[in-house]
Amino acid sequence: MPDQFSNNQQIRKPAIISERGIVAAQSRRAAEAGAAVLKAGGDCVDALIATTFALAVLEPWMSGLGGGGAMVLYRARANTYEVIDYGMRAPNGLRVEDYPLSGEDLAADIFPWARVKDDRNLHGPGSVAVPGVVAGMAEAHRRHARLPWRDLLAPAIALAGEGLEVDWWTSQMIATAAADLRRYQASAATFLKDGLPPQPQWGIRSETRLPLDRLKATLSHLAAQGPDDFYKGDLAASIAADVQSGGGSLSVDDLGAFQAHVREPLAIAYRGGNVFATPELTAGPTLAQALRLLQADLRPAGTGPDAASYAAYARSLQAAYRARLAGMGDADGRRALGAEHLPPACTTHFSVVDREGNMAAVTQTLLSLFGSRFTAPQSGIPMNNGIMWFDPTPGGPNSLAPGKRCLTNYTPVVAQAADGRRLALGASGGRRIMPAVMQILSFVMDFGMDLDAAIHQPRLDASEGSIVIGDARLPREVREALRLQFDYEEARVQTLPMKFACPSVVLRDGATNSGATEIFQPWAEAVAEA
Repeated sequence: MPDQFSNNQQIRKPAIISERGIVAAQSRRAAEAGAAVLKAGGDCVDALIATTFALAVLEPWMSGLGGGGAMVLYRARANTYEVIDYGMRAPNGLRVEDYPLSGEDLAADIFPWARVKDDRNLHGPGSVAVPGVVAGMAEAHRRHARLPWRDLLAPAIALAGEGLEVDWWTSQMIATAAADLRRYQASAATFLKDGLPPQPQWGIRSETRLPLDRLKATLSHLAAQGPDDFYKGDLAASIAADVQSGGGSLSVDDLGAFQAHVREPLAIAYRGGNVFATPELTAGPTLAQALRLLQADLRPAGTGPDAASYAAYARSLQAAYRARLAGMGDADGRRALGAEHLPPACTTHFSVVDREGNMAAVTQTLLSLFGSRFTAPQSGIPMNNGIMWFDPTPGGPNSLAPGKRCLTNYTPVVAQAADGRRLALGASGGRRIMPAVMQILSFVMDFGMDLDAAIHQPRLDASEGSIVIGDARLPREVREALRLQFDYEEARVQTLPMKFACPSVVLRDGATNSGATEIFQPWAEAVAEA
């Protein structure tokens, strides 16, 4: 597609290298919170918990206490891998008849479902699924953490006390969802000014901040009372009351029954190494299929991919997505490949490595930008719109039903290459996540790249049916070869709208760690323990 942007602009964001721990996240300040926990003697898991709660304050449009996710952990001393799955599910009290099809055009948000009357499945209390982030953090803390729970929430509490700083990125994120944020009183009061997106100040000593007093009080309460209060205590009661008062079905019983699950990772043999991914209702099984096809198709030579390599990437991804879209969901015997259409979503990913070599790849989401756009008035928590993951047309494996687990696109992985290097990797970006993960794995495992080379290597995306989207920075001969073989389009790496996923990755080579993040994401940073 034609555009108006500079052809000479170059963006670089060097990887960092350290003998100490590193947190690579979509928010520099959240990564700093995690790195500070590492410096204080925390484990990789302590750092990921602190980073999670910091992101809930700093990046409320992507993730938070009202969302869900999954992580892959590597425990160095035991040389073991594990998955903690805290994905969302539909409330047990959900009534399918409350989501009648309108007979209008397709839904206006992420997925091309038939449209539901009043977009009840897209935004508002009726779109809220049972959140899992706090349960996931509690399970990780119980299994591996060194530091007290309250200490790990302290950075987020301090950040909430500062309020949400408004810069151009904050303003853009809020503006993108402002039309729906205005529908809900607590959301409008928290994120808008006079019903409009807040604007950053021009003056060098001027600033705009949005108070987060309710969220700060909630985090302080959660720090003092412990994570069970989110599911079985006063906080659970307030969340359920807020959602139900707006017409949603989330109940105290739904929250009390929710559990994070420890699962065996999906082990994928690749090029003399192994990739450990999330199983079941994630994109991990699709990644396994793509890597299997790629290993048979790609013949790596040299220090980087050539035109034949990119063509192999496209073929493998397209074939894997065809299988994924064939119709799988949360039904008996069909919990592998997803039935959703895989468009872009609003998610956060971060990766952690500590000085002992423990690693974590963590992906979390509210699903849409600001999730349901509904902020729980009593707690100040932006809630997810996980109900949108389900097809509202009955009769399919991913059709809406009470108690059903949500399909997801996230693909956090920890991998060990044949040369012994180990990396933790994932991305945000909905359907575009898995292609980015597969290619970065290939850059490291097939071509021996370090993180600085891998994060700057142009990628393609092949998650949109027959269309292959190539980074405009690809060499001319690669672009011409792809154009001859595929229905090909080009796109720039840019902030909005992102045409490629946003990865965050850490790598360990012997006792040396490195970290890198997406070069064009303005807040993303890899931060080393001081």
